[in-house]
Order: sequence, then structure tokens, then C-alpha cells
Amino acid sequence: MLIPIRHENMSARRWPIITLGLIAVNVIVFLFTHFNMEEQGAKAAKARQHIIMLAAMHPELKMPQDVDDMVAAFRTRNLRLWNYIKQGNRDVEDAWDARIRLLDDEQKLQEEMDSLATEWEALSADSVIDNYAYVPAHPRLISYVTANFLHGGWLHLIGNMWFLWLAGFVLEDAWGRIIYSIVYFVAGAAALKFHALTDPGSMTPLVGASGAVAALMGGFLVRFPKMKIEMRWILGIRSLFRGGYAFSASAYWLLPLWLLMEVFYGSISGQAGGVAHWAHVGGFLFGAVAAVALKYSGLEHKANQAIEAKTSWTIDPEITQSTDLMERGQLDQAAEILKRFVASKPDSVDGWNLLQQIYWRKGETECCHEALVKLCAAHIRAREPELALQSFDEFLNSGGKSMPAATWLEIARAAESLQASERALMEYEKLAGTYPTDRLSVQALMGAGRMAMKLNRAQDALKFFDAAAASPVPHLDLEQSIEAGRRQARQMLMPVPAMS
Repeated sequence: MLIPIRHENMSARRWPIITLGLIAVNVIVFLFTHFNMEEQGAKAAKARQHIIMLAAMHPELKMPQDVDDMVAAFRTRNLRLWNYIKQGNRDVEDAWDARIRLLDDEQKLQEEMDSLATEWEALSADSVIDNYAYVPAHPRLISYVTANFLHGGWLHLIGNMWFLWLAGFVLEDAWGRIIYSIVYFVAGAAALKFHALTDPGSMTPLVGASGAVAALMGGFLVRFPKMKIEMRWILGIRSLFRGGYAFSASAYWLLPLWLLMEVFYGSISGQAGGVAHWAHVGGFLFGAVAAVALKYSGLEHKANQAIEAKTSWTIDPEITQSTDLMERGQLDQAAEILKRFVASKPDSVDGWNLLQQIYWRKGETECCHEALVKLCAAHIRAREPELALQSFDEFLNSGGKSMPAATWLEIARAAESLQASERALMEYEKLAGTYPTDRLSVQALMGAGRMAMKLNRAQDALKFFDAAAASPVPHLDLEQSIEAGRRQARQMLMPVPAMS
């Protein structure tokens, strides 16, 4: 199983409020509908099964028009199964089937059909699926929107939302919020319609945002064809716990490969596997065409100018110039501009962030790690502990091992300030073990002891403070603090007197 983890441009000029809003709405709708959908679906499926069995065994029975249409559609699409159901010597399906086979009174059989039809119609009237999912054979206008916010399960939802985040927030930044929203909703409807064209008589309801998300993937391919995407290859449970096997690939070959796989599976299985592959294909093609149209119509350029006008007070000309060069694939020229820029403005978060992306794209891992170290330091100086920790995680995920002691100490303190005590303890301990002869290792051991006490691990806290006291690195000015920590840890280890 292949899973995308991140891509090179995990940042934007503004908060992606539309993408975050879409994710929030999808999650909320799922929480309010999923369990009702499961319950309603099970009851409706049972009533539908009994209607079809009764109609097959007794074709003379009368049914309401909508029920008759449903039975006719089933008979047309599943003729072999229909003929099997008609057989009198087939296996008994359930207690209802056994009871019905014993009935030979036409009036009672008609009453049974009437009861089942009434039950099925009532369930359909209240059903979330029947009212808001997309059914190619008889689509409702509202379902072109609502079907994109319904999901069949947690994995279905999580998968779609993760792809929506990865592709969505950068396209929202490139196209602007209004154009991005229009493309998303129109693409969702177009994907459903494309699926219907491949199977117009289908009674199978369609749910999920995957068509609209596939459109974002198509737009991502056109807009950022050279962007490298980091993937994880999960081959089994063991590789899952190890984080899988990582590799990076450019969008221009990875996304077309995904599209070809969808075409292949759609051609082979259609809907048999429960996945609307042709909706994915239709959405992807729509998104790619939309991205080309936006580019050559000038609408994207106008949207980009409007965004720049609103955010220009935070953007230096060198950043804008480097971004343009990077998007045109002129990475060496962009890197030279940025190196001069960060040399004059070493606290520029945008400069170091863009530079590390360029190095990553060029495959210069060591330079990328150096830029990430500088980016962490810039975030710390800007008093942005969350972003500093996020950049540190990027450093580790890209293969980085250890940072300079001073920066690493500030990273651990950033985790501490965010109340991430376990993380802070881990970083303090790793720092002390990596730089045992550096004076900062003593401060790191004291920090580890402090975090251990906060986590009620007094034995570990005493171990860290003892190690700080025994350190060969000169630390006379820290001895009082170390001793205070040791006393506090010992007090925590003392047994509490029993009350008599």
C-alpha cells in the first residue's frame, strides 16, 4: 500500500480556511450521519431483498410504481441471480424465506408484498442515502452537492480528508479562496456525472468526496508538475510499525500512474469492488482541465496578484522572485538568490523555508538539513515554538540525526513550553547523550530531570540530576539548582506515612 506523507511545499501564504472548513464539514456530517446510515441501510437492504425474492417467486403480485421500478432494475442488471431466486429448490435464505415458501394463498402473498413495499418506501423516505447520496439512475439535484459530504466509513473519510489536505491547501493558496471553492464543488458534481455516464442505469448510491479530491489531484499535477511527493510503501504489519519504506517522486509521473490505475480498475471491475473508479477518473480530468483553463485565461494570475497584495507586507522581493524561479524549475538560480538573502537576513523564516524546499527538490540532503537547522533557529527567535518543533520534525523525517547543541536545547524548551513533557524529556535526554562533553549537556540533563518530575517519574528524575552532578563538564554555577532538583526527586521517592 502506497501512502503520501508530504510534499515539498508544506506551507502557504495564508491560512487555508476553505480547505480546513471542508474537512471540518465532512467530519461533522460523518459524525451525524454515519451510524444512522448503517442502521437505515441494513433495514432497507433486508426489506429490498425480501421484495425482490417475493417478486421473483410470484411475478403476478402487484407493486407500487417506485417498487416495481426498483425490482425491474435489479432483474435487468442481475438476470442470472434473478433466475436463481425464482427456483423453488434453491437453498433457504432465512426464516422469512422459509415462511413465504409455505404460503400458497394469493391474497396473503399480496398482503405480504404490500407490507414490504410500505416498509421499504417508509425507510427510503427517511434514509440519508436515498435522499442525499447520488444514484445514477435517478439523481436528485441536491445530491450533486450532498453526496460529496457523505462517507461510508472511517477509512473512507480519513483517506479522502488526507488527500484533500495535501492537495487542497496549496491549490487554495495558488488559486485563491473563491476560485478554489468553485472548482471544488463543480468538480465534485462533474465527477458524479462522469460516473453516471459510464453506468447510467445504476441504482447503486454514490457517496464520498473522492471525485472532488481527485480533481484537486489533477489540478495539482498541472500546477505543480515537478513537486516531489514523499511516499511510504507499507508492505505489511512489520513495515507499518517501522514507518514503511520511504521514497520521493515528482508529481508528473506519480499522479498519472495513479490515474492509469483508476482507469484500469474501472475497466476491469466497474463498481464491483465498491469503489467508483470512474468518478475518480472524471474528477481528475476535470481538475486538470480546470487548472489549464485558469492558467491560460489569466484568472489564476489575477487571483495570485490579489493574494500578494494582501500579504505583500510580509513578502520580500527576493522571496517572490525565488518562488517564481522555483516554480519554473530554475532551482539553482533560486538557491543563489536565497543564499544571498538569508546571509543578509538570517532571521527570515520564509527565506530558510524556501531554501530547504529547493535543496530537498534538488536532492541535496545535507544542505536541506542545514537549512532546516537554520529554519528551526529562526522560528525560535521569532517565538514560534510550534513551528520550530514542526520544522524539527521535518528535519528528522528527512533523515536528519542531530542538531547543534544550542538549537537542540531550544527545541526541547519549545516542547516544554507547549506542555509536551514526554517529547521535551526525550529531546533533552537525546541532546545530553549526543553532546556529553558540551556544557549544554548539563542543562539538558537538568531539563530531563525537570520533565521526569513533572511526569511523576521521580526515579528517572533523580537519575538525570545525579548524572548532571557527576558530569565532568565544569558547572559550578549550576550546582545549587542541580542539588535542589536532587532533593525534590528524593522527597518524591519517600514513602508517605500511613494514617493510624
